[in-house]
Amino acid sequence: MEKTPQGTSVGVDDPYEFAGLCDYLTGEGQCRYALEHHGHDPEFGRERAADDYACPVVDPESDWSWADCPHFRSRNRDRECVRCGLEEKRMAHDDERPLLEEHHLSYARDGETLSHEITIYLCRWCHAKVHNSWARITDDAAPEPNAIAALEERRGREQSELGFESAAERYDGDDG
Repeated sequence: MEKTPQGTSVGVDDPYEFAGLCDYLTGEGQCRYALEHHGHDPEFGRERAADDYACPVVDPESDWSWADCPHFRSRNRDRECVRCGLEEKRMAHDDERPLLEEHHLSYARDGETLSHEITIYLCRWCHAKVHNSWARITDDAAPEPNAIAALEERRGREQSELGFESAAERYDGDDG
């Protein structure tokens, strides 16, 4: 299994199995990185410009994969745990710890610098299990009872905040 620099598991053998489309890919099949950040990697920018900024990974005539692109980045945008399916429930104006945490699947290998960011969301409980090296992201898992309780507690507070209470009810008996 892939490991973090500290030696803990990330829960997968191949991070690219969980990668979606590149965050820099436009709807027209162009590389936004080469368009907007050409100064960071001028050689890459020139190569993409010569090909009208087309992404070689999505070109059906190219044999590139996401792993071949030096600027690939895939961050999961779904706000639920990839492992157990627990949904995020954030409370506005609240500093409470989120139910979901960003989990990095790719790290630098052999002392090299990280070139690809591949992240997904895991609930706090699954995140701890994965980093403790015994759980995999692909495990058939259900949300922990504590996770469900935390989610339901937040939903209950949200519902109570949405409830309507008339001024007459709020100030009933208050002559002030």
